[in-house]
Order: sequence, then C-alpha cells, then structure tokens
Amino acid sequence: KGNESKDLSKAVEVMKRIHILLEKYQDLLEKPHLQKLTRYLRLLGFENLACSLSDQTGESSDHDISKYAIKVGPARFQLQHMDYCLLREERKDPDPRVQHFIPDTWQRELLDAVDKNESAVIVAPTSSGKTYASYYCMEKVLKTSNDGVVVYVAPTKALVNQVVGTIYSRFTKKLPDGLALCGVFTRDYRSDIMNSQILVTVPQCLEILMLSPRCQKWTKRIQYVIFDEVHCLGGEIGAEIWEHLLVTIRCPFLALSATVSNPEHLTEWLQSVKRYWQHADSRIKGHSSNSEKNFTRKCKVQEQKNSYRVRLVLYEERYNDLEKYVCSLKGSDFTIEHCHPCAALTVDHIENYGIPSDLSLSPRETIQLYDTMIKVWPAWPRAQELDPEEFVSFKNKIVIKKPDVRKYEQELKKELSKWIVLGQKQKVNLLLEHLKPKTVDCSENEKWKHFASFVDKLHEMDKLPAIFFIFDLDSVERAAMNVFLTLLEKQKSEQPLNTETEKEQLRDELRKVNKQLTKLNPQDTKKISPSKRENMVCLLNTKKQLERRLKRLTDIPSTCSYADPKAVDEDTLQKIFHRLRFERKGYLQQRMALRGIGYHHGSMNAKERQVVEMLFRMGYIKVVTATSTLALGINMPCKSVVFAEDSIFLDALHYRQMSGRAGRRGQDMIGNVFFYDIPLPKVERLIKSNVPQLKGQFPLTVTLVLRLMLLAAKADDEADARAKALSVLKHSLMSFRKERYAEILKIYFIYSLQFLVKEGYLDQKGNPIGFAGLVTHLNYHEPSNFVLVSFLVKGLFHKLCKPIKGKTVFSEDVLEKLVLILANLFGRKYLPACSMKYKQKFCQSKVFLEDLPKDFADAVNEYNAKVEENFAHFLLTTARLADMEQEYRLPLSKTDFRSKNWHGSELASYLIDNTKSISAISPFACLSGIVDNNLFHREIINEAVLRSLGINVNNCPLLYLNKYDNQGRKRPLNAYALDFYKHGSLLTLTTDNWLNEGEAYYALQDFSLLIKSIGTSLSELCDDPNDNVLRAFQQLGAIYEEKLKFV
Repeated sequence: KGNESKDLSKAVEVMKRIHILLEKYQDLLEKPHLQKLTRYLRLLGFENLACSLSDQTGESSDHDISKYAIKVGPARFQLQHMDYCLLREERKDPDPRVQHFIPDTWQRELLDAVDKNESAVIVAPTSSGKTYASYYCMEKVLKTSNDGVVVYVAPTKALVNQVVGTIYSRFTKKLPDGLALCGVFTRDYRSDIMNSQILVTVPQCLEILMLSPRCQKWTKRIQYVIFDEVHCLGGEIGAEIWEHLLVTIRCPFLALSATVSNPEHLTEWLQSVKRYWQHADSRIKGHSSNSEKNFTRKCKVQEQKNSYRVRLVLYEERYNDLEKYVCSLKGSDFTIEHCHPCAALTVDHIENYGIPSDLSLSPRETIQLYDTMIKVWPAWPRAQELDPEEFVSFKNKIVIKKPDVRKYEQELKKELSKWIVLGQKQKVNLLLEHLKPKTVDCSENEKWKHFASFVDKLHEMDKLPAIFFIFDLDSVERAAMNVFLTLLEKQKSEQPLNTETEKEQLRDELRKVNKQLTKLNPQDTKKISPSKRENMVCLLNTKKQLERRLKRLTDIPSTCSYADPKAVDEDTLQKIFHRLRFERKGYLQQRMALRGIGYHHGSMNAKERQVVEMLFRMGYIKVVTATSTLALGINMPCKSVVFAEDSIFLDALHYRQMSGRAGRRGQDMIGNVFFYDIPLPKVERLIKSNVPQLKGQFPLTVTLVLRLMLLAAKADDEADARAKALSVLKHSLMSFRKERYAEILKIYFIYSLQFLVKEGYLDQKGNPIGFAGLVTHLNYHEPSNFVLVSFLVKGLFHKLCKPIKGKTVFSEDVLEKLVLILANLFGRKYLPACSMKYKQKFCQSKVFLEDLPKDFADAVNEYNAKVEENFAHFLLTTARLADMEQEYRLPLSKTDFRSKNWHGSELASYLIDNTKSISAISPFACLSGIVDNNLFHREIINEAVLRSLGINVNNCPLLYLNKYDNQGRKRPLNAYALDFYKHGSLLTLTTDNWLNEGEAYYALQDFSLLIKSIGTSLSELCDDPNDNVLRAFQQLGAIYEEKLKFV
C-alpha cells in the first residue's frame, strides 16, 4: 500500500488485467465496467489515463488516492515494471488450416506458399514457429497421394531423431503393404529409404541419393524438400553439400533458418536456380521417352504443377525479449550484473558500422538507455520530446504494446547515432561507460570449482531450467558430474551420521524377510496351515514397513535436487529410464536425471541423448550441460542459456543460435542469457557482431566431378542427369553474379577432367572406367580414396595380402599391417606434438601410429609429385583471373600499394627476384623472393597464391604424410584404430589415447563401415571372388565388426 512497500507486483497485476480487458474484450465492456477501470487507474495515480478513458477532466476528490498511487508516470511504469508483460500485436482471426493456434501473418504467408507449391526461404527467430510450415507441408503430401515424398534435411543426427519422433506423434496413415510413413537415412542407420513418404536424413546422405544413377525414379517422386538450419550453407565444413542439394532438386523447397544475415542475396541465387530448372524441365519434357511418360502417368505426384517462384519470408521480432547478464566470481560469492546491449558498442563501431539491426532492447533496457542519456547530457535538446510520458506513441495511451516500444527504441538509437554526427563523441563514450558492467576475472580452476554453486545460485533466482553451453566434450560431462556430486555431498551433510548404517540394516532385514517369504510360499495356498498363514501375513506387513522406512531414507530431498517430480509421473519416468538399461553409463545418467541433471553431446548414444531431451522438454530435468549439438534445431527451449566456457568456436553465429534457446513461448515472458566468467571484450564482440554473410564455399572437388560424370554416363534418364550435373557446375553461390569466379570454376573442372583421364578414371570420351566406382563410393575421403587406388594399381596390396600357407585366411601380421595402412589413410586424428613426451606412460595402447611401410610411403610421394605438378599448372592458368586491385591491398588495414611510388621502391626491387616469372604469386609474397616455380611445392601454395582467386591447397587432392605445428614439431597420428584392433577395449582408448568414450566409439564405427565399403566396392569390381585382396578386406571387415559388437 502506497509508501509502505516498494513492491509494485500488485500494481503490475492490476494493470495487466486492465490491458487484457481493454485489448481483448473491449466489445463486451459496458459503461459500468469502464467506470470501474477508470477508478482503478485513478487509484494507481494515472489521472491522465483515467481521463482519456472516461473523457472527463479535472482531478478526483478521492482523498485516499495517494495511499495506492505509484510515484512514476504511466508510460514509464509500463516500460520499466511491465516490460515483459506488454502485449504483442497478434491476429485474432483464426485460419481454417491451423487447428491449435492462430497463426501470425508471416506464418500464413508460409502456408500460402505450400498451398501454391512454391519454394520459400524463411528467416525467423528460434522458437517463433517456423517449423510448423514443415509439418503442414508433410500433411498436405500425405493427404494428396501414397506416391509423393517429402524429404526433411537436418544438419545433425540428434535433430534427425527428434524430427522422426515428432512425425510419428503427429501423423498416422494406412498405407499399402511395402510402404512406410517415415524413413531414416544417416551414415550409421537406414530404414525405409525408398519406400517411405517422409524421409528424414542428413545432407551427405541425400546427396548420395540425388547423384546416384540408380535413384532417378525415386527423386522424381519428391514433392517437397525441407532444409532445416540452411545457414549451414555458410559453414567451412560440409557447406558445399548443402549447395549441391539446393541446385539439384527439381521440386519446391522450404529453407529454414534463424541466422541468415543476407537473405535477399540467398533468395535471388535460389530464384536463379529455379529459373534454370524451369527452362530445363520444359526442355526435358520435350525429349522425354515413352517409358518416362508412362511412369509420369502412374505417379499422381507429377500431375501437380510446381511453381518456380521462391518467396522470402522475413520475421525479425522475437516473442520473448532476451536479457543478458555477466557473472563474476568474487571470493566464494557471485556477482551477477545486467549487461545492457548498448554497452557492447563503441563510438568507432557506431560511426563505421552503425548500431546492429538485431541489437534489440527490452522495454526496461530502453528506459535505462533514456535515463543514462539524460544523465550524461542534462541539456540534451530532445530530452523533453523523447521523455516516455511525452513520446508520441505513449502519450495518454492506456495499453502500450511491444510495437510501440520498438518505435521508441529505434528513435533513441537514431538519436544516439546523431550525437556522434553532432560532435558529441565524448558524451557517447561516457554513456557507454555508464552502461558497462563491472566484472572481475578469476582463474579457470576457481571457475570450475565453484560451478555447482553457480548453478545453485541460478536455482535460487528461479532461472532454471537452463542449458549450459560448453565447447569441450569432456568438460560437458565433468561439469554435470560436478553438480551431481555436490548435491550428493549436500544430502549427506544434511542427514544424520548413522543414515548409511541404518539403510544397510534395513536392506539386510528386507533380504531376510524376502527369504522367509520365499520358503513359506506354497504352490497351493488352500493347503497352507492357519499358523503359517498368520506368519505370512505378519511377514508381509513387516516387509511393507521396512520398504516404507527404506524409501523415506533413500528419497531425494527437494533441497538436494533440481528435478521437478510433478512434471512426470512415476510410470512414464520408468519407461523413459528403461531405454538406458543396456547403455554403459545408463545407471549414472539415471541417477543424475533423478536429481534434475543431464548432459548432451554428439558422441553420446542416440538413446542417451533422447532421454535427456525428453525429460528436459517435459520439465523434469532442469540443468543440462551441452556442446553445440543443442544449438542446431533441437527443440529444447529453456528459461536461461549459460555460456560457461570461452572458445574459438563461440562466434556470432553460434552465440545467436544458442542464446535463441532462452525464453519458452507460452511459459517464459523473458529469456535470460548468462556469461559465466567469459571475458567482457568477448561478450561485447558477440553482442555487437553481425552474423557472417552467406557467400558460399568452393563447390567442386575432383571426386565430385567424377561423380557427376558417372551420373551422366550411367543414368537411365540422360536429360535429367545432365541437367543436374550442369546445375551443380553452373550455379555456385560463390560465383553468383561474379563472372570471374565462374571462369575459375570452369578451369578447375577442366583440371579435374585432365587429372581423372591421366589417372585412368575416365576414358577420352569422359566415360568412367577402372576404379571410378570405388573412388566415388569413398567420396568423403578425398584424397585418401585416390591414394588407395594407387596402391591397388601398383599391386602393393596383392604383395601384402598373402594367406597362410594351405589356407584361405590371413595371419594377424598381415591384417595388422592392413589396419596400419588404412589408419594412415582414413583414420587420421592428430595429437599435439607435446604428447610425445608421455610415450612411456600407456597401459595397453601404442597411441602413436607408425608411419606407412616404405613401399606404400614411396607410392604416396610419387602420387603427390604428380598432383603437385598438375595443380601448379592450374594455378598458373587461373592467375590471369585474379583481381589485382585486391591483391595490392592489405587484407585487414586495406592499405593500397598500387601507387607508382611502390613500383619504384628500391627496397621492393631488391627483394623481388625479377629474373623469374612471378605472374601467379601474391605481390606481398614476392617480397620474400617467392616465384612461380615455388607453386610446385605444396608447403608454399597457401602463402604464395593470389588471394582473390579463392583457391588454396585444400582444393588439391594431396595427402600429407606429416603435419607440423607452428613450432615446426611433427604432430603424431593417434593409433586408436590399430590399438582397438589389437586389444578391443574402448575403455583403454579413453585412458591411453585421449579420446572421449562416445567419440572413440563413433570413430571406430566409421572406420569399420569404411572397411566394409571398400570390401563391397572391390567385390563389385573383382571378377575373381577368391582374390586375396578382396578376401583380406572381407576378413578384416568381419573381425573389426565383431570386435565392435562386444564393446
């Protein structure tokens, strides 16, 4: 009441109800209702609002008003105290296509696109509801026919599993025998790929299907492709695969993302691809064969006319605001300070780049910015105009909505930028300094030592459930274990000293009672004597009492657990835990889950991850430590996101993906982002940095060119195959509207063809021959696939694979040497050079992989020499396409050295070797005496090549036998594949080989699959089923698979 309390929560609740009544039920309000609302506004001290509602003027005669009145203006009160409760602009008219909620305008646009068979690029914040269009699309295809296929492309296996679960919970359909509702295709699991209506897969696996000559008829059944997290197109690893898929699909698509900074450019590129397919489809239809027409007639999907339009659907407004906090450790306590987004800015940044468009403020932060502006510049000319009570969008407004606040925020940001133009840089500096939080650094050990206390602090602040992002895989598990052990210790400290003894005694008594009951339990209860029956009843009562007492002692106190027992009933919980019964760490994970703790990373078993995901979504688990596996698409919204570790991988893209998880729509009005002892400059950089633009990566490899040639040569529908191959070659995102890059790609294509012809993979007409099938089968292992074939061609494997005399099996020495060779080619995991110091301290593993046998190493060097020469000629040819203006400009400072003064420099002419050609060398590299001939040495290429070409040594299929660190020390290879073959122990790999258990298992699984793939390819190529090399690979594959089964 009035001044007796500073708690305004009751006033907030009253005002919330006034907002809801006036906004949602205004048509039902009559005069008496409005009079009551007017009175309540007067009681709160908002006389101007009361007058605007009742159309009356003058002050009230009620003398009791001051007892309830709030001492701030109505606009300030709404922004500062009701910030997260302010109403959003939401449509009120239902859409018959959507049953359970009223979609927003942008969501309706998506549904319209699907109804018209159009493609769409959707950029909307995490948890905004963009995925709903995907399921609407699936529903449409399922209802249309039994032939149509929807393909859902997810970047990770974890997301694949979640999408499959959602599909089975949403859809049911009776299909003819042999057809399935949903299929899955990942590297290590495949189910109903060709006979399902919805296929959920990862990009690498869909690329296999799209470029396979055998799958052409299936690809024509695809009606829609959904690309989730399409911003992966800009990644450094695997980006080209996303690109290949987007340019080879002929059907409409949906491309979803929350973090694309140049969506217009992406949409224009995709529209150009669709125009190509519009022209190609009309040409293909004209040349289609009768058999193709018959197939088309049978397939109802083809009757639907696809649109070639690509829509861009942009929605930038988050439903929940995000507030950031920086957390510092002071002694044994934590200081958690609010971090205003504008505190991340600097005058230089605003002057050069402006205020980032996605740097949004909550209403409370907007008021804070205004107050600080007044504080640093009391004579600010626009202070009165931009006062919340006087601002045009707020004045005398009873219901201030989020869009109104956004206008006010934009106005303040414009004014801040204007201060710099007016020469008030010093005041802007002072303002930003006022907003900056004060942090204290602590050591890494101290930080992790107090991690459990920090989690407890968040629990006290009611900021759970939370995801704690940690980039190191082992630290993820350790952090979760740390919290778990801390809760165990807390429980022990709160219990009487004799609790454990009492538990053991009760268990002993219970065992004795059960033993006696077993003896008394007869086959026929009717024959039992009355005394025995009485004894049995007595024992059963004793058993119940003992179980009750034991349960009381073993139950986890609520103070020692973060779990919410009301979230999941006991039966459901046990069913979920039942999934973990055969998992190595299943019991530990179950015990952690019972205390509301879990961890999540990509090296976990799928069932282990699913248990954590389910219990977290249900609200049972409240604390999850995770790597970036939860950043990509996984539906695990939470109240808070915590960045618990700094890392080079924590960049602007990851930050936005991860922080987007905070704030559960419908549950949390605001999301919280905590930086746990992350350096303040890094925090500022993350907040103000823009997400990198999608520019595309170099799209071609030599193996891809061979795959395209194989597709064109072997396909039944030649026109379709050629159209796909040409689309890949013509429509690189990197070369979109950049003719120079298009020319470079043409030259690279010719270079690849020459290499393939010289090495015997293509004949003079471009038809695949020899080991082309084996190389394309191992396409993700370039250049090791080419080196493997060079060993086969030279007969090195035939020389090695000699069976035991008089038998068809091979000795352990032969198989071990085979594993050594394959590990050097395909199992290349590098260890730090300093790890060699620990050479004598291992138990069972050898740890450091031996070099290739001499004859095999000589073959690699011979192969590398040929490749180096061919690639150097390619670089010399492409040099004429370099942008020399860019070449003479330093990459960071942009200092230009094109002036005549530079060319006449005595120092430069002295340093540059003018007696030799330097046409393909960077002008700055020339100063080190590097010339064109140095391009024939792979160590020099990256330093010497012209930067504007966008080419580096990774575009050359070279196999480096040795790798060195920046101090010139050789980095050893991890011998995990060979060590496991020898001792078969996964646990030893974790102790000796510095591998996480899950990481080791998946690496071994990949290695085992690789051996089987080589064996399968050789069996298709080899006419003699008794060939020694074929037998050796088949025997090794069977042994390796068997060893892996026992793990």
